[in-house]
Amino acid sequence: MGGTHPVVSGVDGVPDLLTGLATTRAIRRLAPDPIPDDDLATILWHATRAPSGTNRQPVRYVVLRDGERAVGAKSLLAESFRVGWADKAASAGYDQGSALDPTSRKGRSRAAMQHLVDHFEDVPVVVLVCLVRYREANPYEGASVYPAVQNLLLAARALGYGGVLTGWHRAVEPELRDLLEIPDEVALHATVPLGRPLGSHGPVRRLPLGDVVYDGRWGAAADWAVDPLGTEFAGPPPASSS
Repeated sequence: MGGTHPVVSGVDGVPDLLTGLATTRAIRRLAPDPIPDDDLATILWHATRAPSGTNRQPVRYVVLRDGERAVGAKSLLAESFRVGWADKAASAGYDQGSALDPTSRKGRSRAAMQHLVDHFEDVPVVVLVCLVRYREANPYEGASVYPAVQNLLLAARALGYGGVLTGWHRAVEPELRDLLEIPDEVALHATVPLGRPLGSHGPVRRLPLGDVVYDGRWGAAADWAVDPLGTEFAGPPPASSS
């Protein structure tokens, strides 16, 4: 039998680890209020606790707040995000059907994304997560980056903030590199907007364990992989149109 659904516990409103893992949503509606220095330092300190290959610790964080270059970089990113969202909306059907119903799950997702791109310049903190390469680019180098991003988002969640992992910096990456003096040997892996949620975190919906966990070989059912009671499910988004 499955266990009970995770509930918030911990000290002084900070969720325990498992609750944080089960309830950290992608937050795209962010208040413009600044994040205090102490909180931002705490978030980044916990990001740096993540593992990396051979403990090389190659991840670096370019934090954009309200300085002249930061404002310029946010403006570049806002342009890129709007182009990226327009392309995604067209290819993934966010401009038709249930996406146009603000009460549907897809409609709420559409509204949240639209809010982010419409207000990107007002996001109080944007973190560019970078990798100082020590070998040729390869498909596995993200293994030393993305655990740090997840730690960052979980630490933000613990302090009452939220954010989302994105990759829509690519369209303006050359301009960003020039403006922020990012060296050629440094890879830019993620853009993470952070702020106080205009909404809330909560249980996330995913595929059932039985659909994704195999026992001993590919496709073999894992009878012991049972979702906790009360788990809500959601399948993947529809495939992009060709």
